[in-house]
Amino acid sequence: MLTKHLFFAFFFSFLIPSAFINGQSRSTQTYESGLVVSAEVYASEIGNQILRQGGNAVDAAVAVQFALAVTLPRAGNIGGGGFMVIHLSDGTSTTLDFRETAPARSSRNMYVRNGEFKPELSWEGILAVGVPGTVDGMVTALERYGRMPLEVVLQPAIDLAKNGYYLSYSQANSLINTKDTFSKYDGSKEYFTKEDGSDFNEGDLFIQKDLAEVLKQIARYGRDGFYSGTVADAIVSEMRKENGLISYSDLRNYRSKWREPITARFQDYELSIMPPPSSGSIAVSQILDMMDDYSLAEIGHNSADYVHLMAESMRRAFADRSYYLGDPDFYNVPKQDLLDPKYNHSRMIDFSLDTITHSSALSHGEFSNNYESDETTHFSVVDKDGNAVAVTTTLNGSFGSKVAVNGAGFLLNNEMDDFSAQPGEPNAYGLIGGEANSIQPGKRMLSSMTPTIVTKDGKVRMVLGAAGGPRIITATLQSFLNMAVFGMNAQEAIAANRVHHQWFPDILFYENYGLSPDTIRLLEEKGHQLRTMSIARGHIIYVEQNGNKSSGIDPRGDGHAAGY
Repeated sequence: MLTKHLFFAFFFSFLIPSAFINGQSRSTQTYESGLVVSAEVYASEIGNQILRQGGNAVDAAVAVQFALAVTLPRAGNIGGGGFMVIHLSDGTSTTLDFRETAPARSSRNMYVRNGEFKPELSWEGILAVGVPGTVDGMVTALERYGRMPLEVVLQPAIDLAKNGYYLSYSQANSLINTKDTFSKYDGSKEYFTKEDGSDFNEGDLFIQKDLAEVLKQIARYGRDGFYSGTVADAIVSEMRKENGLISYSDLRNYRSKWREPITARFQDYELSIMPPPSSGSIAVSQILDMMDDYSLAEIGHNSADYVHLMAESMRRAFADRSYYLGDPDFYNVPKQDLLDPKYNHSRMIDFSLDTITHSSALSHGEFSNNYESDETTHFSVVDKDGNAVAVTTTLNGSFGSKVAVNGAGFLLNNEMDDFSAQPGEPNAYGLIGGEANSIQPGKRMLSSMTPTIVTKDGKVRMVLGAAGGPRIITATLQSFLNMAVFGMNAQEAIAANRVHHQWFPDILFYENYGLSPDTIRLLEEKGHQLRTMSIARGHIIYVEQNGNKSSGIDPRGDGHAAGY
């Protein structure tokens, strides 16, 4: 068995280029055919392998998703959900919503005890879990747009789970940091801590045999291999043991949904972005509209006026987010109004380049006619034919609810925190929500995940996205502007320092060493309260006019590009 493990490790070490060091690759190499960029080296190489075998971008994306469920358990998943944006070489653009749903037995006040809101119940433990959507989403995407059989794209992930992979420094460290919490739950303790209580180390071989068996069930039976049969038995058994809410009917009835993308236009670019229940699409569109009256290139990248204009636009978009956005199947999201350039320009009537608008004095707009987690992960794929896929997926918090399913080896999400668990109260990331995002059975919770595909003259030019809660929205926006306005290449765009404002708390966040002392002074004179913070982690593919592709891998975290 040891020989088999070493052979498997040798196979992948031969695939991994020397530019990959300690979980990160920062190559500026260009690729003529296909390219995959993700947060994890094994997953990127598996996606590249699928492309080389003749698979398209959707085949590769599905393979990457299942690989991340093995090699990035803090964010990659089969027990969570996410969004996929697809742009095909024939011009077709669509999105797939495989976001989790609230269980049928959930209720608006399920986190209130004796009249008091208990936010910890929506963050950790079995009551934080929404009905998982990832498996249905991957199977659904593959059936409609893939070329390869499910068992083929799943086999690399099965091999990784069965034979093991070597932990990177960051992977080992994340397991160490969560060890005490894992120890509270039987399945999590079994799968994600060592039997002797010692810590994991970089280079440890991490084997997940029960997860391999679950992946085999999915490969053999498709969605039924997860939402019924022995895997469903294990999920429901975990729910009953811990007094959770998800039932057999919740699993059986779950379905991902195809949705029309939100289209934003800026200069000569067209952005196809995941629609609600993603809030990112409308927010990005609004911010671009609000900034469109100004010559951004002349103002200058990360100058005091540029940061101020961006922050004030963000402030207004996030105020609208808190009031108007939710699951469109349960709430009539006023998309047409929010996307109206006239409305967004009107939101800036009281804007001044000299001073802020305090968030306490700013509410949502009126129409004339009427902490998401750092441990989300994003990946981007473009194949040799010009098909592109952007996927953002998450368990919400790092390792989700911290509850792993006994006998199945995978972690469950804590996405229920992304609802307005108590309207008007901030969630774990400081975001305030309203009635539009209140808890209802079968409803999808609002998300900041913002997978985006940018075209110009009908051709894919950028595939964008990020991880990092509400900062996903602002990081994706700034990566786009860095390339579209300031002419940065993909790596420069993703590495450039970022800022973030989300209405409440009324703070302008910026990254260490991101702004000059003079810029900070000028922003403070305008009234901003500033605080340092690392702002999201993204991955970019940029496609040149001749079809060559290059990657942008965020230096704020792990990442790897694999292509040919």
